[in-house]
Amino acid sequence: MSEDTRPQLLRDADRLFENVGEASQLFVSAMRSLGRRPFEWKAIVEQIDSLGVASMGIVFVTSVFIGMVMTMQFAFGLQRFGGLEYIPRVVSLSFARELAPSLTSVIVGGRIGSGMAAEVGSMNVTEQVDAIRALGADPAKKLVMPRLVASIIVMPLLSIFAFVLGLGGAIIVSATQFNVTPTNFIRSALESVTLIDFLSGFLKTPFFGAIIAIVGCHFGLTTRGGTAGVGQSTTRTVVVVSISILTADLLLTKLFVLLFGS
Repeated sequence: MSEDTRPQLLRDADRLFENVGEASQLFVSAMRSLGRRPFEWKAIVEQIDSLGVASMGIVFVTSVFIGMVMTMQFAFGLQRFGGLEYIPRVVSLSFARELAPSLTSVIVGGRIGSGMAAEVGSMNVTEQVDAIRALGADPAKKLVMPRLVASIIVMPLLSIFAFVLGLGGAIIVSATQFNVTPTNFIRSALESVTLIDFLSGFLKTPFFGAIIAIVGCHFGLTTRGGTAGVGQSTTRTVVVVSISILTADLLLTKLFVLLFGS
């Protein structure tokens, strides 16, 4: 077999399109298997527990501290212009539109995506995936579909959880350092955040959940080379999930601006 003499950029681009095509096929196969019996309810519930409940700790810590830090940063900037009363509006809008859905998806996506890649990759290198095929079952249904459905379900819930906790951290800093009472903070936040603001952020999260699951499962199913290959797949998953979520965030934000007009 002749060595590929093409430039590295062309080889990387070819590999990128190949991975995108394979991941798209995996997504279609998983969605088609959703309506086929037997329904994988038990596996979906187990994945919801593994992906969602187990991620609440990291969401709690990151959301509270990000809320505190963002409040300090905005407050010190607004204080120069005598605009401390705008802190609740700026922080709540930032969390509703971007920080809660997007940042939570990037942080949690790295965790659960790498976990999927490691778990499925370990099954692949130990030939358990081949055993599933030999028994006449579909790996897309047995392995991918439960993780895909669970990710689509848990990401909106984790984002709402992050939104509440982020505002909680912001309220604490506003009350203790800038004399903005919790009552005034909540009232101002409710006056500034509309349903459109909320939807423009949280409608992105099911797409982010699908990206996380498909990328993690794709790299898991294509793992080669034993334990070293599992490590490489895990690392690639974290990088690709983060870049894919940020890219999808840009595209979805543009789409929702066109749809909602804001």
